[in-house]
Amino acid sequence: MDYLALFVTLKLAIVTTAVLMVLAAPVAYFLAYSKFPGKSFLEALIYLPMALPPTVIGFYLIILMGPKGWMGRLWEIFTGGSLLFTFVGITIASIIYSIPFAVQPMKAAFAKIDRRLLENAYILGLSKRDTFVRVIIPNSLGGIAAAAVLVFLHSIGAFGVLLMVGGSIPGETKVASIAIYEAVETMNYSAAGLIALSFIPISYAFLLLINKLNKDSLT
Repeated sequence: MDYLALFVTLKLAIVTTAVLMVLAAPVAYFLAYSKFPGKSFLEALIYLPMALPPTVIGFYLIILMGPKGWMGRLWEIFTGGSLLFTFVGITIASIIYSIPFAVQPMKAAFAKIDRRLLENAYILGLSKRDTFVRVIIPNSLGGIAAAAVLVFLHSIGAFGVLLMVGGSIPGETKVASIAIYEAVETMNYSAAGLIALSFIPISYAFLLLINKLNKDSLT
């Protein structure tokens, strides 16, 4: 079994989840409590990766991260290397690909909070930032945890977008889904089966966790 590919997959999923938990929370808060013209267009843009084929996302990321793209040029200026076919490159791709799965559950959890709690916090003199940290976050832990689980599962299952942006470099960009694809291509079904089998208990355990979080949020 390709343990190196499994290691890269888990590392990618953990980094993607950690980054999105930080980045998606203020975005979800903004969407949950703000009203402005064009809000629906902004939400649709944020959720667009959920609707687009992974190869479409991968294509545009290749353009952005390539030597002529602004991301690729900036990365080359600061590091002297290419952003494509690196772990950083597939991490950026994974983050963009998984944004909707972080924002949606958080937004739903934030929107369910009783507005009177927020009003009381403002009356007591808490700023919006303090209210977000001390009131909204503690009362939305179920939704935040669900978002983390969804992002993690989505990240470990990513294939097309990662293959286009990162290729298949062992120990760097070759994730488990790519390892399965390559094993099947070479008709090494035993190797493909072992890697595929490793996904089942992980995914099943996380789905049980999501079900528990949903039940707890209803009680």
